[in-house]
Amino acid sequence: MKIRYFRDTDTLYIELREAAVAETRDLDENTQIDVDGRGQVCAITLEHASERAGLPALDYQQVAT
Repeated sequence: MKIRYFRDTDTLYIELREAAVAETRDLDENTQIDVDGRGQVCAITLEHASERAGLPALDYQQVAT
């Protein structure tokens, strides 16, 4: 997984896995998802990310199962 924040456009891009993107779908006017040829989500884009996601703080935790 890769997380990128573009400060100049206030955009957060979350790549869940590397895959060829077959389609980008709008969830709302500021949120898009990229899906592969099987319809599996591979990335999420959030516009106005600092307002919507509490950036620049990021907390990552791996939880044992």
